[in-house]
This record gives sequence, C-alpha cells and structure tokens, in this order.
Amino acid sequence: MSPTAYNRTLGAVRLIAVNALVVALVILAKPTPLGVTVGFLFAAAGEALRLWAAGHLLKTRELVTSGPYRYTRNPLYLGRLLIFTGLCIMARLPYGASWIVLACGYAIFFGYYLPRKERVEPARLREAHGESYARYFRSVPSLLPARHPYPESTATGWSSERMLRNREHWMLFVVIALTLILLRKAY
Repeated sequence: MSPTAYNRTLGAVRLIAVNALVVALVILAKPTPLGVTVGFLFAAAGEALRLWAAGHLLKTRELVTSGPYRYTRNPLYLGRLLIFTGLCIMARLPYGASWIVLACGYAIFFGYYLPRKERVEPARLREAHGESYARYFRSVPSLLPARHPYPESTATGWSSERMLRNREHWMLFVVIALTLILLRKAY
C-alpha cells in the first residue's frame, strides 16, 4: 500500500474504538458541576475551532490557507484534542482514571495518529498542489498554532455550506449532547 493510500478498515476500527471510549467515559463518569463547566470550556473551544476550520475546508480540491489554516495545518485535529481533553475533565472517572485515559489518548495521538497523518496527508497534498503546498508546509506548523499567520492566505472566507458539507454540525450536536448528559449526571 502506498503511503498516500487510506486504509478504510483501519479507519473503521479507529472510529469504533473512539466511540466505545466515549460511551465508556460517559457511563463510568462521576462528574461534578465544576468539572463539567471547566471541561466544557475546553470542549467548546475545540468545537469552535473545528467549526471555523470546517467552514474553510474544501477537502483535496483546493489548498486552504485561510482562517485557522493560516496558523496550523491541522486545526481539526487540534480541535479534536481540545474536545477530548474537555470530555476527560467533564467525565471525572473514579481513582483519577480520567487523567490516565487522557494521557493514553495523547500518547496514541502523538505517538501513532499524528505521525501517520503527517506521512499520508502532506504527500497527497504535495501531489495535488505542488510548490504552493510545499511553501505552506514549510511555513505553517503541523498542530500548535504559529504566532504569525501564513502570508499567502486564500481569499475564500468562512462558509456555512462548507461547514455543513464537512458534517461538522454533527460534532457540535455530539459535544452539546455529551455535555448535557454529564451535567445531568453531575446533579
């Protein structure tokens, strides 16, 4: 398999594993009102970043260097990390297990997922967009935002149509639903 190929089976396994983890977190959660509030701040920041990014993204068809993509090549992944962090804080598992789950999640993300994505996606985007992507890749960090925006921003602004095409509204629904479930459990 080429480094740019997408393994659908592996993707399905990852999706099932993540969903099972979220369900387990919610079932085992012993949240407090303060924990849900603090965790929600992280999750809301992550989802706001994802909504902003999804409204700029037109996958593969164009090189997006506007919005949050001016600061990080992977704002959707950064948003996902913030949501995961918020969920772990909200859940408050017994014996501090939330922190273990969070540490394991970060280890998997930074040790496996992000390095794999950094092999696959840049190769595909370099092939599709050539030198303009190479310049972007050299100038914009993978995950943590740069202090200064990428100067060659695309003119396209945020679009609700793009956000809906990227199905980010479903993630918004999930974040709100999980927060409400955990808030109810906290009381």
